[in-house]
Amino acid sequence: MPEHPFTTFNFLIELHYGEEGQSICAGEFAECDGLEMTLEPKTIREGGNNSRPIHLVGPVSHGQLTLKRGMTKNFGLWEWFEAVQRTDGHGIRASGWVAMQSAHNDPDARDDLAVFHLTGCMPVKLKAPALNAKDGLVAIEEMQVVYETLTREGSE
Repeated sequence: MPEHPFTTFNFLIELHYGEEGQSICAGEFAECDGLEMTLEPKTIREGGNNSRPIHLVGPVSHGQLTLKRGMTKNFGLWEWFEAVQRTDGHGIRASGWVAMQSAHNDPDARDDLAVFHLTGCMPVKLKAPALNAKDGLVAIEEMQVVYETLTREGSE
């Protein structure tokens, strides 16, 4: 049977921070972008070998996670950002996961198709929704998060 690509409209996000593992609006996000890793190769030119460069493994950098959700009465994003500011520059790191799920009508029957684990997460930007009375759109708040590690479940 052929494998079909995963759809992007069924996903869960969970982030926790602090010693008590305080939740940061788990699963309440309308959009998640920035799950990426980039390996920067180190290129050397070998003397006398003009036909090809030699590539060595260089440092790995990670993307910047962008989370968007409709504005709610839950202030989890704002509380986390404020808690990070109050730690004398060290920041309170979060960890969590993003799971892509199968498309079933029954939420209890959904399977995790791919789970990405994030550690060392720290918010770097928090944006309140644009206020425009004429558009009548849902108010969307946005947070950008840097992270130190990204692994896919099963590859740890």
